[in-house]
Amino acid sequence: MAKALRVDPRDGVATLLHDALAGEVVTLGEGSDGDTLVLGADVGRGHKVALAPIAAGEPVVKYGFPIGTATQSIAPGAHVHSHNLKTGLGGTLAYRFDPVDTASAPSTSAKTFDGYVRADGSVGTRNEIWILSTVGCVARTAERIAAKAAALVGDSVDGVHAFTHPHGCSQLGQDLEGTRTIMASLACHPNAGGVLIVGLGCEENQIRALLAAIPASRHGMIRTLTTQASGDEIAEGCALVAELAGLAKAKRQTVGLDRLVLGVKCGGSDGLSGLTANPLVGRMSDRVTSAGGRVLVTEIPEIFGAEQMLMNRAASEPVFERIVEVVNDFKRYFLDHGETVSENPSPGNVVGGITTLEEKSLGAVQKAGRAAVADVIDYGARIRIDGLTLLEAPGNDAVSSTALAAAGATAILFTTGRGTPLGFPVPTIKIASNTDLATRKPGWIDFDAGAVLEDGFPATEEALLARIMQVASGAETAAERNGEREIAIWKRGVTL
Repeated sequence: MAKALRVDPRDGVATLLHDALAGEVVTLGEGSDGDTLVLGADVGRGHKVALAPIAAGEPVVKYGFPIGTATQSIAPGAHVHSHNLKTGLGGTLAYRFDPVDTASAPSTSAKTFDGYVRADGSVGTRNEIWILSTVGCVARTAERIAAKAAALVGDSVDGVHAFTHPHGCSQLGQDLEGTRTIMASLACHPNAGGVLIVGLGCEENQIRALLAAIPASRHGMIRTLTTQASGDEIAEGCALVAELAGLAKAKRQTVGLDRLVLGVKCGGSDGLSGLTANPLVGRMSDRVTSAGGRVLVTEIPEIFGAEQMLMNRAASEPVFERIVEVVNDFKRYFLDHGETVSENPSPGNVVGGITTLEEKSLGAVQKAGRAAVADVIDYGARIRIDGLTLLEAPGNDAVSSTALAAAGATAILFTTGRGTPLGFPVPTIKIASNTDLATRKPGWIDFDAGAVLEDGFPATEEALLARIMQVASGAETAAERNGEREIAIWKRGVTL
């Protein structure tokens, strides 16, 4: 007998936990009092079935909120998806601040991790040398220096890594400023014990301007290399990395959960992401913020349809107004380029059971837990205060995860129902929404959130928190083992 889950008593649909065939009897969980229904069609795992008749034009409700409108009459037991459900999203909106109580008891967690305490009080989860390229022309040069220098410095640091990109020249205005700001913020990251900036010499993104965007207090652990002015840039680069490695020697110290900065992200979601992995990560967010730590959430286009939930959790009216500004600016960004704001979900999301952007967003915002939104920061900016911060960035996995790292996340919790090998500058913990994915792709996945369906949230929550503490203390993630470390920069302007 198949099983399905209704998240909220108000829901008109339930999500199947396993593939099921037409005529099969399905037992219903949460909020359904053990009811059953008979499927009217074959339905895949993560897809929705109707619990009662839904008339054409009526809202379809999941998570207690509308996820779109029925385009035809839907019978109980019928598959609810793209063929009979459409989005209700339009353009920009006028929002009203209707604050909700977000007060939570102080954390009593004694969880600790062994991190690198920096002079400015920040705490890194790694002690690495980062090589940052100012421009795409020296990307391979930076990678060659990293490979050769890593062999030279051995285990005196946790690693030597080059982070390259195709930008930095033929850019103007805000576009160039975005590239420079991201690179400057990465240069300030607590996981980087030392930073080598490799430039060409003639690019728009000049090293001098980049250094000016980095606090002077950080300059002592930064070295620069202009390759056009170097006789042997590889040898010179390796010598500079060796110098930085000597200066960056550090030992781990035991610190509390309040010293952690988490970035939360979802990629390749499926119909179970909003039932298992994302709410589980939301509990991690709450554990960190209630302990006095910091959490970053982003992917602005993937909160469309659920944005009011975050707006109502704004710590103040100015924070609320800033959320409104960021959301509507992003919607205008879509509309100005002739795209609808509801273009998401992606093909992989749809195959996994997600039908509309409202449905995807209502599942995605659960990663932010229940804490008040304490701050809103621009793309490329660094986190400023404790608590939950909303970061301006698109939904693209590589671009948004790079922005999370640049903002100061020392670990990223990355939920997925489809799987991806991608990794980013900081330890990226891949959390599968379903056990099948975790079993099939152990080389990609670090944690199986599908265990929630068998073991419940409390036990799975403790297991995930323990895993996060291990990674923060130096245990490798799957992406780190695989050498998957990438950055991507948001390209918004013209190219000369």
